[in-house]
Amino acid sequence: MKNFHRPLFLPSLLVLAIACGTAGAAPQSSAQPDGAAGATTAAQPQPDGVAAATSAATPPAPSDMVNSDNEASLLRGTRRLVVDSQRSGEGYFSADGQRFSFQSEVPDSDNPFYQIFVMDLASGISSKVSPGIGLTTCSWIHPTLDRVMFSSTHEDPAALAKQAEEISIRESGIARPYGWDYDSHYDIYQADSDGGNVVNLTHTEGYDAEGSYSADGSRILFASNREAYGRSLSQAEQKLFDDDSSYFMDLYIMTADGSDVRQLTFSPGYDGGPFFSPDNDKVVWRRFNPDGNSAEIWTMDIDGSNQRQLTADAMVSWGPYFHPSGDYIIYSSNILGNANFELFMIDPQGSKPAVRVTNTDGTDILPVFSPDGGKLAWTTTRTPDGTAQIYIGDWDHRRAQQLLGLD
Repeated sequence: MKNFHRPLFLPSLLVLAIACGTAGAAPQSSAQPDGAAGATTAAQPQPDGVAAATSAATPPAPSDMVNSDNEASLLRGTRRLVVDSQRSGEGYFSADGQRFSFQSEVPDSDNPFYQIFVMDLASGISSKVSPGIGLTTCSWIHPTLDRVMFSSTHEDPAALAKQAEEISIRESGIARPYGWDYDSHYDIYQADSDGGNVVNLTHTEGYDAEGSYSADGSRILFASNREAYGRSLSQAEQKLFDDDSSYFMDLYIMTADGSDVRQLTFSPGYDGGPFFSPDNDKVVWRRFNPDGNSAEIWTMDIDGSNQRQLTADAMVSWGPYFHPSGDYIIYSSNILGNANFELFMIDPQGSKPAVRVTNTDGTDILPVFSPDGGKLAWTTTRTPDGTAQIYIGDWDHRRAQQLLGLD
């Protein structure tokens, strides 16, 4: 089994799809910074700005953030959405708001890893889309066609052996570090919503995942560490890669058929989780610093220019997602304590203080809005047994604007 890696203080819930410069970096100028320690040496543009360093002591969170009770006014009718899963997470709405794609571990299955499902929100009935072999993650429903995109390792010749090994490890009760497996056999696929006509879009060695469609379905953003597999690494780089294969993760954009692949970021450390803004002009994502111990929220134009850092908390801020209005971005952060991830929101310029959204016990991550902006779905451990599951609630956009001072 491939070694697992994770920043040491992150809770095991971050298995759902994660993954130094100066704190509070300004928007990128035309002058690029020098290479940082441990930066890659490929003949590519110089590294982008990097996320805030973790060496300095993090100041305590503002008291109004610690004592926030905004959840009661922002979310109503909160309930568990996926009810027949051992664990579920990372779900996304279809463009018409009628369906919901997500990843789920099925109880008593011969495959212990997540598989991809699509739920009809009116009936609550879910159907499996992924082939059922290997690992899967990061699904997305095409906005205009009857297709679902996801990342999978089902073409890995050792997929079945890895399933059996994972089952054996879990049954043994052996304690082990827990984190996301950046399996080099991950590729991005598309399939019909019934699971038929599976097509590999990336065909490249390395971890290709975290894909999302543009609003018209013509382009795909994704994350990949393919650079580390596509060139000869120095001894120092190889050591970094062996310790953490997400170190070489950058963002890419391609057309929806897998052609015209272009690299957008060139930063040491993990760039991942990219999404288009509602007008398709911007990208929002999270950038880990090179040591993997902190991450911040960034935006940029879809050609990789005008990169702007929105948070500088020197903790882990990740899973950002635009509200359909474009007025603000919601994300998860452990600024209140290493194991305490809550949801926050911030304006797209990062010009105003972030506002805390959730305050219920349990880890809250991976938030997404429905296309009309009236609902919020996210992954949480607020369940009675503490397992990670997807919840949904009615979202008060007007109240969010008030709290952010945008009204």
